[in-house]
Amino acid sequence: MKVEDLRAEVEGDVEDQEGVLRIAKIRLTYRFRAAPADRPKIDRALESYAQACPAWQSVKGCIDCSWKAEIEDRA
Repeated sequence: MKVEDLRAEVEGDVEDQEGVLRIAKIRLTYRFRAAPADRPKIDRALESYAQACPAWQSVKGCIDCSWKAEIEDRA
């Protein structure tokens, strides 16, 4: 997989909580272009990456985070 075959798009919501602006939600969409043979590896990585991701481990329980992946076949 080449670097240009992976993109990430991030959206978030900032809310006023008791007079303080706070990041309340983060939505992440991964977009992959990959050979069909790479799909099992990508699926395994997506299933387990949060447990090893320092950013996720730092904000879990504080910020509502969600992610999804869109995978396009690359011949």
